[in-house]
Amino acid sequence: MADTSVPAQVEQRPDRLREFWFYFRENRGAVIGLWIFVVFAFLALFGPWIAPHDATLQYREAILKPPAWQSGGSWSYPLGTDPLGRDMLSRLIEGARYSFFVGVIVVSIAASGGIIVGLIAGFAPKWVDAVIMRIMDIVLAFPSLLLALVLVAVLGPSLVNAMIAIAIVLQPHYVRLTRASVMSELQKDYVTSARVAGAGMLRLMFITVLPNCLAPIIVQAALSFSTAILDAAALGFLGMGAQPPTPEWGTMLAEAREFILRAWWVVTFPGLAILVTVLAINLMGDGLRDALDPKLKRS
Repeated sequence: MADTSVPAQVEQRPDRLREFWFYFRENRGAVIGLWIFVVFAFLALFGPWIAPHDATLQYREAILKPPAWQSGGSWSYPLGTDPLGRDMLSRLIEGARYSFFVGVIVVSIAASGGIIVGLIAGFAPKWVDAVIMRIMDIVLAFPSLLLALVLVAVLGPSLVNAMIAIAIVLQPHYVRLTRASVMSELQKDYVTSARVAGAGMLRLMFITVLPNCLAPIIVQAALSFSTAILDAAALGFLGMGAQPPTPEWGTMLAEAREFILRAWWVVTFPGLAILVTVLAINLMGDGLRDALDPKLKRS
């Protein structure tokens, strides 16, 4: 019996991965979103070696240079230059690094804090659970961008403070999702068996219950990643996020507003970068939901 059970345990994880990929690839939009996200991550990680110019270097002889395929353009600046003569392609690639960094940090802070608070709410006595959830309801009652603006106004305009504010705004979603998953799992037999076996509270929370709550949390993390990028761009556009000359996409849009009629490329390309990235991550999140939610799997 031992010789047959061990290989079964070893093969269990690859089988799950194959099953996940089988259901994920059925959603073609999700696969396209995944490839776009891979390109986005590649640009974020290797941007300094890919960008043709320094993102903050100004070429005074090439101010508002049009894209290379347009009359007056140059292949030295494939996507043109901005009002200060900086290469648009290099700034977009560098902006991908900031957006990726924002998404990773915000999701890490919001998810880790929200999961811990959600676990506490799920296992705590009813009055503690009620207090935590009412606080989360109060936070959710405010429009997310407005609350982020207030927090950044208190902390001071900067990219770091914008990330902290967005993470605080997104945290209640993880708290509610984790608590709901925990409450559902606590009714199952394996949790009762673990209690009878003498498992401590921390082991029940983090070893027994949490791994079975991860599927919806992973989907929420993917969607929060795109929300973080979008909110950071909105705060940057309003002057409350990344500050010039940081090549963040929202800040680039803010700097180019007055040139929208004279130089369409300085507004169009940062806007398209935000649109394509957020759309790709949302499509990937839909695919993750389809692949991880047993109710949506087709037999």
